Amino acid sequence: MAHWQHRPEAAWAKFEFNQPYAKGLHRLKEEVLAKTDFDPATLWQWGTMQAMAVIEILKSCERLFGAAGQQAVYDALHRVGLDVGRQILAGTSKPAEMTAAEFLSFYATVINRIAYASLEAPQIDSDDQVSFDILWCPHQDHYQAFDCRVQRYFVQGMIDAMKEYGSEHGFDVRFDTTIPAGAETCHFTMWRSHDDTEKSAWQQYTALIDAKALEIAAREVKHSQ
Repeated sequence: MAHWQHRPEAAWAKFEFNQPYAKGLHRLKEEVLAKTDFDPATLWQWGTMQAMAVIEILKSCERLFGAAGQQAVYDALHRVGLDVGRQILAGTSKPAEMTAAEFLSFYATVINRIAYASLEAPQIDSDDQVSFDILWCPHQDHYQAFDCRVQRYFVQGMIDAMKEYGSEHGFDVRFDTTIPAGAETCHFTMWRSHDDTEKSAWQQYTALIDAKALEIAAREVKHSQ
């Protein structure tokens, strides 16, 4: 059984989702892994190169173009995250008996274990809160702590895909700890928010990080002159 297939909750078996980038995935499994001596671990090395390139593109755009450059990269990554979320949910339906917390937790599992290729320990804490720990992330050995902000841009798109689907249910999400910052796991909490201020916590924190990144970029430009 693949690492992404098992969860103990009975409702997990009824959660409908699609594999993102299905065409390429099929070719990889059927024509490459099944018929050649291709080492799948090299996909991690290739993916790490892509991830580090995205971070360098973001930092370069911030240094060269300031807020406009940052926004351009955000928009591009948001579109990719939105597309991935739409692929995962396209043509599916939510069982009437599945709670909002279950749906949210299961959707996060697909994102964490498949789209992010991570090892995850999820928990449905209550009808109003779910959480999960990322036990291993492909980026953890090469990302700096501040680099994780890139993932926020992808995730916002995935959240927006869930809103389009109609199952957002007023939940918000936050990073509690991250491995690149020195924690044992990346811990996330998603909870049902009850007021407008709390509801935008994710976006507000993203804005704070973005502002800090622009300050860093401006200092680097000044020091290089």
